[in-house]
Parts: sequence; structure tokens; C-alpha cells
Amino acid sequence: MEKINANFIGGKIYSNSKEAYLLNQKSKFGEKREDKIYYNFLEAIYLLNNKKIDIHFGKKVLNEEELLKIFQKEDKEILTKYIVFNDLRKKGYIVKTGLKFGAEFRIYETNKDVEQGHSKWVLIIENESKKIDWKEFSSKNRVAHSTNKNLLIAIVNKECDVLYYEIRWVKP
Repeated sequence: MEKINANFIGGKIYSNSKEAYLLNQKSKFGEKREDKIYYNFLEAIYLLNNKKIDIHFGKKVLNEEELLKIFQKEDKEILTKYIVFNDLRKKGYIVKTGLKFGAEFRIYETNKDVEQGHSKWVLIIENESKKIDWKEFSSKNRVAHSTNKNLLIAIVNKECDVLYYEIRWVKP
């Protein structure tokens, strides 16, 4: 497959190329809106890192380091989020934003799950050195439960390894 040619304009990354539509259909990268495929920051970094996309910023084609610098101005935690995003994608999961659930990501097991609109998990990310706020944890767990999802917590350590904990409600 040829590389996707994408544009970075007004803080948004998008493409209307045939390759973008094919990758969206096959692997659910990007979101179809109007006549384009829009990529979030993490998808863009992942695709750039895996040599599947060229991102044009005016006449310049951005490299990974330049793109990360731009994104870090918007989100100081982008590197930690990318470590988890990358890990999950390499394991075969489909990762989408979880903002409306108060989480970092929604995690899908298959393309079929995405098409039906039901993710199995909502995911929050923590660094191993951070203490968990139990009220925040409880509220995120309640949101996950009320939307018929399980809560997944990704703990990232200093070596950039990720450990996952799944929290689900059980009836005794």
C-alpha cells in the first residue's frame, strides 16, 4: 500500500486519498467526516512512525520529532498516551478517543465491534509514581459500568512498559 498523503491545517490532520479510505475500512484508523478521513494526534504519530503516512504542513513534510513538538504544546501527556496507544495497536486492538466517557480511550476488540458502536473497555492511563484518587477512580468505574463497558487502567512505568488492570462489576 502506498503512503497516505495528509494535510495538517488548523490543528487538524486529514486526507481524502484512496489509501486513507482503504486503511480506515481495513483497520479503523481515522474518522470519516464529510469527504475526508481525520486523524487524531495519536493515530497520526503511529502512522508516521510506521511509515504509512506523510503529513504536509504547508510545503514541508513533517517528521516524527517535529510532529511531537507540535502535539506536546497541546497535550503535555502525549508521549505517555502514545506508549499505551502503540502497545494496544500492536496487540491488535482498535483504539478510539474516550473523551465522552471521561477516559483516554475506548478499546475495541474487532472491526465488527467498532461498526456496531460498542467498545468493550474505557481506558485511563496513570504513571506508576502517581497515587490514585479513589473518588476519581470510583466515578470512572461507575461511568464504565453504566455504559456497559469495563474499566481498563494502564499503568506506565519508568521503562515505558505498560501493565493493564481490568475492573469489572460482578454479582456475588
